[in-house]
Amino acid sequence: MAQSPWHHERSAGITDDIDFEIKGQELQFLEIELDPGESAVAEAGAMVWKDANVGMTTVFGDGSNAAGGGFMGKLLGAGKRLLTGESLFTTVFTHNGRGKARVAFASPTPGAILPLKLADYGGQLICQKDSFLAAAKGVSIGIYFQQRIMTGLFGGEGFIMQKLDGDGWVFVQMGGTVVERELRAGEELHVDTGCLAAFTPDVTFDLVTVGGVKSMLFAGEGVFFARLRGPGKVWIQSLPFSRLAGRMLAAAGSSGGQNRGQSSILGGIGGIIGGND
Repeated sequence: MAQSPWHHERSAGITDDIDFEIKGQELQFLEIELDPGESAVAEAGAMVWKDANVGMTTVFGDGSNAAGGGFMGKLLGAGKRLLTGESLFTTVFTHNGRGKARVAFASPTPGAILPLKLADYGGQLICQKDSFLAAAKGVSIGIYFQQRIMTGLFGGEGFIMQKLDGDGWVFVQMGGTVVERELRAGEELHVDTGCLAAFTPDVTFDLVTVGGVKSMLFAGEGVFFARLRGPGKVWIQSLPFSRLAGRMLAAAGSSGGQNRGQSSILGGIGGIIGGND
């Protein structure tokens, strides 16, 4: 993806108006431009750099207005993040000076950063639990509860997901190559639970088994697929972080990353069986 031009848009909503640019290709980073008083919220540890007049504040939860002003409201917002496997805290970056100021955030894995304006998708987006990177202040980060028992019990990677609410810009990180699919009413799509990156709330989501016992034992694809039924939009990622981490751990093996048999005949055969060659 080539460098994106600066995006300028103004709207009357609950979130701050921000301008942004996404730079890079396989390893992208996001640069947000703030006017005086504007804020952006991001995952702790995502910042790359900032102008000196951009202040940082660590807050419970997502820093949104929806969390309420009291301590219990903030604690509830933080609890939602904890359930999705994220930190209790996020960082709010506020421009405290004059003119324009910039702050940049980076995705931790190879892939793409997608800018999505929630107002264009009915004010809500459902995404994988580690997808959120940053947003305009005012976006609420919650939990998407699965309605079906099967999904709740066996969802695996796709079980606990994030729910992003608001009307402003959110920036979600997705692994590998990203494909956007528009599903017609009644159209059905089966996706590996880890490769399901995001979908709009009008899409019906549940799980289906992959097939017979043989498929479950030997196919290597997992026991369930995510079944998505339109109408609505679906984003699919080719390299979920869980798959990348699993391959790296498998390649490292029990020898701490050193394939001690690599130079021997048996080591070569083992590498072929293990899928290294």
